[in-house]
Amino acid sequence: MTSRQFPLADILSVTTEKLLSRRRMDGVADLLNWMTGDRLELWQMLRASDECEKALLAQHPFLADLKVPQVRNRAGLYTWLVESERIHGEHLIVGPLADWSRQDPRQELLDRMELAKIPLTGGRTD
Repeated sequence: MTSRQFPLADILSVTTEKLLSRRRMDGVADLLNWMTGDRLELWQMLRASDECEKALLAQHPFLADLKVPQVRNRAGLYTWLVESERIHGEHLIVGPLADWSRQDPRQELLDRMELAKIPLTGGRTD
């Protein structure tokens, strides 16, 4: 698979804790699906996001320094995003993951449900 351009806003939605994509989850899903070569279900996106974040930071190390500022409203957030795009470009070239571990979506959902049933240790049991 070759590389492909993606909006910086979509990429930052994976590398930061903020949904910055102008296409919201559609933009994030397009990026994650392309990087994994998979058609991910919603519950698979967290695992994919963790893997893709590592790859994106390796491909574009400057992303690690792009920290979302503490702002009081979305306008401040988008001001920061537009400035970041001005400095780094509106799009970046992204390569696919080399080692994505595809899982059956139904089985992954069942596994997650089973994990949710495991009691946390160290807490009270009464």
